[in-house]
Amino acid sequence: MLTFVQIYDQSKSFTNIMTPQQHSFKAFVKLGALFQHFCDTSDNLELEANANNAWLLRLDTAIAKAETGNTWFTKDNILFSIKEWAKLLTEENLSNWLVQYAIGENKEKKVALILAGNIPMVGFHDLLTTLLTGNIAIVKLSSKDKFLLTFVADFLIETDGFMRSRIRFVEGLLTDYDAVIATGSTNTSRYFEYYFSKKPHLIRKNRNSIAVLTGKETKLQLQALGADIFRYYGLGCRNVSKLLVPKAYNFDVFFEAIYSYKDIINQIKYANNYDYNKAVYLMSEFAILDNGFLILKEDTSHTSPIASLFYEYYDSPEALDAYLLNAKEDLQCIVSDNVALQEIPFGTSQMPQLNEYADGVDTVEFLLKT
Repeated sequence: MLTFVQIYDQSKSFTNIMTPQQHSFKAFVKLGALFQHFCDTSDNLELEANANNAWLLRLDTAIAKAETGNTWFTKDNILFSIKEWAKLLTEENLSNWLVQYAIGENKEKKVALILAGNIPMVGFHDLLTTLLTGNIAIVKLSSKDKFLLTFVADFLIETDGFMRSRIRFVEGLLTDYDAVIATGSTNTSRYFEYYFSKKPHLIRKNRNSIAVLTGKETKLQLQALGADIFRYYGLGCRNVSKLLVPKAYNFDVFFEAIYSYKDIINQIKYANNYDYNKAVYLMSEFAILDNGFLILKEDTSHTSPIASLFYEYYDSPEALDAYLLNAKEDLQCIVSDNVALQEIPFGTSQMPQLNEYADGVDTVEFLLKT
């Protein structure tokens, strides 16, 4: 069994023959360096780009196009995504992630990637895993997020010409592929399951994230929870869309801690959703809590509308454990502090590590076993 460490060690010998995994590994490390360079020099971008790296300006252009093409994609949110990927795309991080897999034994296949577009570069991880395992990516982009991943592909190809044969974008029907990774809603997943039933497939559905509070959280923890709620305007499956709280929980403490996020209401689309949902709740005579930029509503659903956050009470630790077990298949993340198994700390829901897979399904394992 050829491990990733052996593959990576061979890649550093600068032999004339490199595997697809080696080409991809080196190209993605260079992409990570570019992302980091961009973040470090964004205040003086034009001078830095002209002097050292025209790719910085090309990335800046792609970001501007992404903003124009999807007004939910603000520059701040795009930069956040780029910064997080810059941290992950290093030799050390990629090696530590892949060392557990026998990617040298992968049987090359054409993998169709049907990507979502709810948050910036949400499909990047699927592209990364497909290429690093030595496969060919047949990419169907979302119309909501087509500029950033197109830039990524252009950079990978111009960094290493070998990558030109590893990435192909398609707009029409998928015809030439061996396996499929598709991300969509629960409704579209039914169509995907039927349409791709004769091919190996990994179909992702709607999932949501929740936070479990005990009333003992510090102000800093609750402030960090604000990032889990508001980053990307709550559009991601890793955004907290619901709170589980004990009986008699004091929501004033929560509202006070998240007040620093008040300027989110200045985003026109967010504000429109806030106004609409508030009007609907009031006309329906639902009891709500409201601080001027976020509406809290008691509800059993995990999926709350934009600018709204559902909550539900729990009676005991035992009842909470039973709830989380029953809801397991619907949850992407559980944000809490020493309360739940497989929890993540406050403020980290939009900072997934390389081995934190969507829907809890190991994408690399799927690609290697297919």
